[in-house]
Amino acid sequence: MIPVIDGEKIVIDDETAWQAVRNREAAFDGTFVYGVHSTGVYCRPGCPSRRPRRDQVVFYDSGAEARAAGYRPCQRCHPDEALPASARAELVKRACTVLDASEGTTPTLEVLAHELQLSPSHLHRIFKEVTGLTPRQYAAGRRLQKFKSGIQAGRDVTTALYDAGYSSSSRLYENAAARLGMTPADYRRGGKTVDITYTVVETRLGRMLVAATPRGICAVNFGDQEASLEAGLRAEFASAVIQRDDAHLKAWVDRLVAHLEGHLPNLALPLDLQATAFQLRVWEALRQIPYGETRTYAQVASAIGQAKAARAVGSAIASNPVAVINPCHRVIRSDGGLGGYRWGPERKQALLEQERRHSQPTDSTQGQDKRPRGK
Repeated sequence: MIPVIDGEKIVIDDETAWQAVRNREAAFDGTFVYGVHSTGVYCRPGCPSRRPRRDQVVFYDSGAEARAAGYRPCQRCHPDEALPASARAELVKRACTVLDASEGTTPTLEVLAHELQLSPSHLHRIFKEVTGLTPRQYAAGRRLQKFKSGIQAGRDVTTALYDAGYSSSSRLYENAAARLGMTPADYRRGGKTVDITYTVVETRLGRMLVAATPRGICAVNFGDQEASLEAGLRAEFASAVIQRDDAHLKAWVDRLVAHLEGHLPNLALPLDLQATAFQLRVWEALRQIPYGETRTYAQVASAIGQAKAARAVGSAIASNPVAVINPCHRVIRSDGGLGGYRWGPERKQALLEQERRHSQPTDSTQGQDKRPRGK
């Protein structure tokens, strides 16, 4: 039987609830609790304790109702505490499976909640805490990825957009520039109508490629071989008009080099980045980390209001296309370890050491008289 949702409250019939208890289905945790007459305790559906007999069980919508009826919380499953990470992950996994399998129109939050036998608000809150995205944002990202895969497989724009589940071309084009960095038709042509200029310069961290569209910088990459850096750029936009122009980018490159040398702590350069809304929020948080300081992945997640999304934050950081400008090197592990870095741990270490050196007080400042005023 499909549960009935009355406003924000979900109503599950007793038979469905009993089956969830029998099977210890942790995905139902947070939806209801059950009390056991013989023990006088109430538990989550996924409680690992010995299963009671059916005639000993009564169901309640919340722990408060169970306590009002004279039951006390189980000391094994702690039904009044927040859902354990494993149960939350399982719930989100089930939600993603439903969203991935849906054809055409994306299920509404209410329909998705019906499918998972949860209240809409409960599902929305947990999904966002675990992934950093709402179910709608997740579905939109998956649909766009399916469209891109269709294009890369050789389909025309119209076929790819309908195969991906867009109801019309207007729905795809609404946010295409922000997500693709160009129109879908331009993406289909591999960025054919996009003009990209680039230059490669030698820096203290090795060779640095800087590339830009007319709207701003789209790539800052480090490497040991100039040829491999250029090949990587051309692979990203296989049919774009890509030309080397050292003079055109000189002003921006000079600022980047000065920054790497510790002479320009704060960078303010125009950007043209392909990204999801979540990635943009993470990258903006990176730019808020002060020069010479570091943050953990968990701290960045908290800074964007997604304290439970440290793993998703890590993925967004790993996809950063503009090294140094979005200073992902300033994010380290909670145990103090460097963590990963796309351009190698040696470069990350060198960047951090350089910033610490240039952010310390100068010798003249250190030698100032520090006696209390008025003495």
